[in-house]
Amino acid sequence: MIEVSALTKRYGTFTAVRDLSFTVQPGEVLGLVGPNGAGKTSTLRSIAGIIPANAGSIRIGGVDLAADPISAKRQLAFFPDEPRLFDYLTVRQHLNFVSRIYGVANHAALAQPLLEELEIADKADQLPGELSRGMKQKLAIACGLLHSPRVMFFDEPLTGLDPLGIRRMKDSILRRAREGAAIVLSSHLLHLLEEVCSHVLILKKGEKIAHGTMTDIFTQFAQGETGVSLEEIFIRATGGSEN
Repeated sequence: MIEVSALTKRYGTFTAVRDLSFTVQPGEVLGLVGPNGAGKTSTLRSIAGIIPANAGSIRIGGVDLAADPISAKRQLAFFPDEPRLFDYLTVRQHLNFVSRIYGVANHAALAQPLLEELEIADKADQLPGELSRGMKQKLAIACGLLHSPRVMFFDEPLTGLDPLGIRRMKDSILRRAREGAAIVLSSHLLHLLEEVCSHVLILKKGEKIAHGTMTDIFTQFAQGETGVSLEEIFIRATGGSEN
């Protein structure tokens, strides 16, 4: 579903991501992990088609992102860490607008369940300025899910959510994976990744240093110990702390 081959992203003379290759199959949740500055956000934005890669190929659902960006992007949703909303559109109007962009038929029947799932149905007629940080995040997620994407990229999806919202968001991610979505999730909350991810990709200075199933990664770095957390695995793999 997601195929990345030899991805390289440079900013001037600085190489943020170097020769990165990986795949994510339907039903898999890949945790993208690395210290600050490891290239996680550059990777996500490149494979979502938000910024151009300098080299390599990206295929979304079998479609080459560079050759046919519109078809590729119709299959995906990108959820940034900072919601980007329109100041003068209500929650309901945001969903109406997104449905027109993607040509979603009978969008009202899809929008209401999303609003209820994300617990913002009672905010449907409010503007973004009237919403809390967590509610804005939920609105951005609802907009991204409206066209039923088969590929999802999350960059710190739990920012601003309360504990109940975090639990519900984890359940939502897992449910969509079970339904066949291919998901990449980047977060500094390593306990979140440990709970929801089937696979892990660890970056350091823009390069892949470990990649595999959660079991494979623990086998490789736990050194036969039991009860080792993903945070400890991360420290052993990168030689440092997440922050």
